[in-house]
Amino acid sequence: MKTHKTALITGASAGIGKALAQLHASRGGHLILIVRREERLMEMQKELQEKYAVKVDVIVKDLSQHAAPKEIVRELKLRKLTVDYLINNAGFSQQGYYHEIDWQVSESMIMVNVMAVASLCRLLLPDMIHRKQGRILNVASSAAFAPGGPLQTVYFASKAFLVSFSQGLAGELNDTNISVTVLCPGATATEFEKVSGLDQTNLFSKEKVFQADAVAKDGYEAMLKGDLLKMTALTKTNKFILKNMNLFPTKSILQQIKNRQQLSGN
Repeated sequence: MKTHKTALITGASAGIGKALAQLHASRGGHLILIVRREERLMEMQKELQEKYAVKVDVIVKDLSQHAAPKEIVRELKLRKLTVDYLINNAGFSQQGYYHEIDWQVSESMIMVNVMAVASLCRLLLPDMIHRKQGRILNVASSAAFAPGGPLQTVYFASKAFLVSFSQGLAGELNDTNISVTVLCPGATATEFEKVSGLDQTNLFSKEKVFQADAVAKDGYEAMLKGDLLKMTALTKTNKFILKNMNLFPTKSILQQIKNRQQLSGN
C-alpha cells in the first residue's frame, strides 16, 4: 500500500531504525531521518531517494543533548516539514555494573532512551492534534517487563518507562485519531549489541537473535493498525520468563537475567 505520509525516525542509521526507514520509503512515504553523524546517512539518503522516488531529509542532532528535540522541531519549521508518523527508535545500552559505568554514559542513556522520546512526543503532538491525525511508534524492549536488569540496570528501567509512558499517552488520546504504539522486541541483530558490549554476553552468543527487518515490519504494521503494544522476536526462554514472571521469587528472576547479561564464559 502506497503512502505519502512523512515519518520522522530517530536512530535511522542502522538496525531497526534503518529497516523502518527502508520499509516506509518502499511504500512511498517521505522521511525525516535524525542522526548523530551525517556521513553515515548520505549514502542511505541517496539510495532511498533514487530507489523509491521519495523525499529524504536528514537532520543531524545528538539526542543525548538536552536542547536537541527543540532544535529538531525548530529545523522542521524552517524546512516547512510536517510529521505524520513519529518513530522514536534511537536508544543504546552499556553492559556492566552500574557503579562502575561512567556516569556520563548512564546520563546520556537516560537522555536518549527517555528524555528525547518524551520531549519529541510533547513537541510534535500539538500539531498532530490540530491536524486530527498522526501515529507514534516508540521502540522499547521485552526487557521492559522484567523486575529489573542487572548489568543493564539503566537500560531496563528506561524501557519500562517507555511502555508505561506510551500506554498512558495512548489512553489520553483514545478519543482522537492519533495512535501510540510501543514495540517490545527481544534480542535483535543490530549495531546496538556491539556498541553496548552485549554481543559478548550469554544473551547474544548463546540464544537465538532475530533480524532487524522482521522486527521493523512487525512494529510498522502494528503502528499502522493502531495497536497499543507489539511483542515480537521472542525466544522460548523469553516467552517462558514473561509468562511465568509472577510464579518465581523476584530474586531468582533477577539472577537469571543477570546470568544472561554476563560475558560469555562467566
